[in-house]
Amino acid sequence: MIVAVAWGVNFLAIDASLEHFPPFLLAAVRFAIIAVPTLLLVPRPPVPARWLFGYGLGFGTLQFLFLYWAMHAGIQPGVASLVLQSSAPFTVLLGATLFGDTVTPRRLAGLAVAVLGLAVVGWERSHTAAIGPFLLVLAGGFGWAIGNICNARAKAPNPFHLTLWMSVVPPVPMFALSLLVEGPHRIGAAFSTTDHLPGALTGLAYTVLIGTLLGSGIWSWLMARHAAGLVAPFSMLVPVVGLSTSAVLLGERVTALEIVGAALVVGGVLSGSMARTLRLPLRRGSRGPTTTTSPTTLPRPPTPAGPIAAAAATGRPDRPRSPAVVGTNARGRPL
Repeated sequence: MIVAVAWGVNFLAIDASLEHFPPFLLAAVRFAIIAVPTLLLVPRPPVPARWLFGYGLGFGTLQFLFLYWAMHAGIQPGVASLVLQSSAPFTVLLGATLFGDTVTPRRLAGLAVAVLGLAVVGWERSHTAAIGPFLLVLAGGFGWAIGNICNARAKAPNPFHLTLWMSVVPPVPMFALSLLVEGPHRIGAAFSTTDHLPGALTGLAYTVLIGTLLGSGIWSWLMARHAAGLVAPFSMLVPVVGLSTSAVLLGERVTALEIVGAALVVGGVLSGSMARTLRLPLRRGSRGPTTTTSPTTLPRPPTPAGPIAAAAATGRPDRPRSPAVVGTNARGRPL
């Protein structure tokens, strides 16, 4: 829930920052603020380079490239928070098809209910969002799914260090793209003018500290300890926070049908992600579950013949009596 709240409010912070910064430059600056001290102070996590680069490329570069582009093109923060959660089914699909991740029927059913809730809210909001920005956010969700898969495979011993080093990947390609598309003039204007600057810097600070360091750090910790298909559906709680905060702070209208869709999202996530597998304890050396017998009295084994054996069987220390006298010797003493 902490991640859902941090990322849900993050869309409002991004919207405030885009009032001043062009989208590609904003994404580059966001990660450069983290990347510079990381390179100087934080040791590189002992994970394969392909997973580290894939995490930074998918989660950091592709996701925010398309998300910032779409929000700059006019998609509302609440709608963007909704459509971006397409990353959850994308993650489950990629994990199952590429790596054979197990998807239980209950988890699949819960995910289907949550996707239905997203579809309900998306259909209700479809008249407010053009198809172009919608597809851009959808592409961002696919990039997030790539990052989830790589994050889960990295198995970093310190997930927070992995989050920091993920931020090293996006700045160079994003700065290059900003220079190519937005041009030196817009980049220079962003650093030399003060229009909407206080709100933009506040939003940028929230995005760096809360959205990336806190939210992404916890997300990496969860991905390192659980299957990607189990953790990813919880991202569907983000649009509930995003739509709610957008309605309160930005005046976005929330209809009754959208509330129904949000309820489906929450119910589907909780149902699919909190399933437990109950196992009976195993006896030492057995290959299967033990069975419980009724408390009936088992038949006692037959008592061995003989007085000594009988005494041992009953647990009594009684010694056997002397045998009967059968005769006398020559001196008259009993034999």
